[in-house]
Amino acid sequence: MKKLDTQSPDFQAELKALLAFETAQNPEIDRVVADICADVQKRGDAALIEYTNRFDGTSAQTIDDLILTQDDLQSAFERLPENIQTALKTAARRVESYHKHQKMESWTYEDEDGTLLGQQITPLDRVGIYVPGGKAAYPSSVIMNAMPAHVAGVKEIIMVVPTPKGERNDIVLAAAFVAGVTKVFTVGGAQAVAALAYGTESVPQVDKITGPGNAFVAAAKRRVFGVVGIDMVAGPSEILVIADGTTPADWVAMDLFSQAEHDEIAQAILIGTSQAYLDEVQTAMNRLIETMPRRAIIEASLGNRGAMILAKDLDEACEIANYISPEHLELSVENPQEWAKKIRHAGAIFMGRYTSESLGDYCAGPNHVLPTSRTARFSSPLGTYDFQKRSSLIQVSEQGAQKLGKTASVLAHGESLTAHARAAEFRLKD
Repeated sequence: MKKLDTQSPDFQAELKALLAFETAQNPEIDRVVADICADVQKRGDAALIEYTNRFDGTSAQTIDDLILTQDDLQSAFERLPENIQTALKTAARRVESYHKHQKMESWTYEDEDGTLLGQQITPLDRVGIYVPGGKAAYPSSVIMNAMPAHVAGVKEIIMVVPTPKGERNDIVLAAAFVAGVTKVFTVGGAQAVAALAYGTESVPQVDKITGPGNAFVAAAKRRVFGVVGIDMVAGPSEILVIADGTTPADWVAMDLFSQAEHDEIAQAILIGTSQAYLDEVQTAMNRLIETMPRRAIIEASLGNRGAMILAKDLDEACEIANYISPEHLELSVENPQEWAKKIRHAGAIFMGRYTSESLGDYCAGPNHVLPTSRTARFSSPLGTYDFQKRSSLIQVSEQGAQKLGKTASVLAHGESLTAHARAAEFRLKD
């Protein structure tokens, strides 16, 4: 891992270089994705079957070969060992409970002239959730994407998940059953995103698409945005740990590994206020890496984008954290709730030495779909509010129309929009 010191005159430049990640769109990927999306939009199910067979190595003859029903999902759940069933239900229950607190409610009020104003909250009708199915299985992603939609009141939740070589993962399908997914299509890639966005003979068009995926999925989500809503275009996984030296070094080392093992471009950063402690964590990492099945990925990640930063104090550490705006921020310090007040930008804040980031990934309750690549400066975790929308309510009283009509008339004439002005003036008594 790179070693940075805030007292170095080159620190800001070094930090900026560390955080740099090429987010520009790949023209070749964009070209391929554009062709796939256009083809799915034109040929529907036929194109979807063709691309799925080509890219996933399946042998589907009809679209029915790619559809799973509620009975299929329930059967997958029932095939699992009891401990996995219990874990899925526990995680879903906790995620549901947390997201109920996020649910927005409608409201109205009347001003002094009897005009009613307010906001009406309604759920989206139908959403699509994309669940990766290539390198690994992610039942947690099913729960994190589907459960807030369910809490919001979405009537139909359509899940797409690739099944390379036709291999269906029971734990992923069981998670869909537990989380209340309506229907599953075993398709992935840009073709799945296009099918959800435009609709086919069998795949219903959705209102919003959420969930992570590879570069082709990300490019497809960018392309269809505007036809449908999307949650975000996620970058590589990130963790930033601020440690005051009171947490066992082994714990912090493994927390850094927990994100580094995602892939070679994930980012793990440790900020400490003691060089001796940073050295202790490094020693722990050198020892623990020998036990990691994904050692090669972890080492590549830490070597490419990992760093240890020596800060002069925790105040400075928090300011650096606000600049980094990480996806996951661990405050592995004494009095973490007090230090959390200094954090303005982070996807999720994990407070105290017992709060490993991995608990948030699976079962703590808050969503693990979080802003990456410094976008926590202006965006938020996926939540129930992402599956609800707001409509403004306006009911002007006769008395209110007299006052508001004059104001609107003046402003409309100022914009040379005569019909606007006359529409308000017709309702004036004088």
